[in-house]
Amino acid sequence: MQDRKILLDSLPTLQRQLRSDPEALKEIAHKAYATNPWFTEEFVRLAVHAITEKFLDKTACEQWVDAYTQSAGAPKSVAIIMAGNLPLVGFHDLFCVLMSGHRAIVKLSDKDAVLLPWVVDQWSSVLPALKERIQFVSRLDKFDAVIATGSNNSSRYFDYYFRKYPHILRRNRNGVAVLSGKESKEDLKQLSHDFFRYFGLGCRNVSRIYVPDGYAFEQWEEAVEEWAHLADHHKYKNNLEYNYALYIINNLPHRNLGNIILKEDDAIASRIGTLHYSYYSSRAEVTDVLQQHRDEIQCVVSGEPVEGWEHIAFGKSQEPLLHQYADGVDTMEFLTTV
Repeated sequence: MQDRKILLDSLPTLQRQLRSDPEALKEIAHKAYATNPWFTEEFVRLAVHAITEKFLDKTACEQWVDAYTQSAGAPKSVAIIMAGNLPLVGFHDLFCVLMSGHRAIVKLSDKDAVLLPWVVDQWSSVLPALKERIQFVSRLDKFDAVIATGSNNSSRYFDYYFRKYPHILRRNRNGVAVLSGKESKEDLKQLSHDFFRYFGLGCRNVSRIYVPDGYAFEQWEEAVEEWAHLADHHKYKNNLEYNYALYIINNLPHRNLGNIILKEDDAIASRIGTLHYSYYSSRAEVTDVLQQHRDEIQCVVSGEPVEGWEHIAFGKSQEPLLHQYADGVDTMEFLTTV
């Protein structure tokens, strides 16, 4: 099982399997929703589709892993502490551990405890020996390295507890977008995917936009129409109404579009249902501001490349490729040194 070829050869069958049984996907999506109401069927399907198309393509995966030397020596046990903010958010870490030749000890988030075991079961039906490489646990024990994703608060615990182990420790980050003011209506519709998908809960979701001085928001109501149904989701609706009331009571300037509130604010992170915006006078000013907040930013979405950042086109923030690692830390490179 240390041979990557065995894993790679299993991918086309797994890909077909995940594509070909919509009823099974619907059933597991309903189970996930019962555990976590933020995981709607729409977004579970979106997450599975992203994995199926971006990660399980054998040709793309071969090109990706060929850039790395498989870890020498006996396989190590790598603990993975997974977040639960998005459906299957920890799959990429698991995929990296397996492709690097190691064993995975997985501690799932209570918020996402249904979907990953289901995907692993699907994969194990194609490749039974995979079960020997993955262990789901409630408490971590006997591991050689760790990859942990959590909040800024939990990171303090991670820093202390895992200080003696080789590790990747992740904190809160958000996506941002830079607009030129020349965007078409279609550009803005694509951008809306970057802040509405998964209710904006992901680290790659856009939470703040930078717009040029004098920017007009006239096209925005039409641009966000296709996401009107999110305002009917009870948890999102509660947050939306609470934040709207908060801004009214405190007399804070804002633009309520019905399914999202635009608020001028310099903070990178925004409340659920709110998108921050700020004005800039020059591109150089934006570059400087982004550099100052580099530790808070996961990705930068824009129509044209922004100096110093990997270019992410409008609508693509939640469709990362295999080589686009969280926090810019090369997980595969780390795993070859364990």
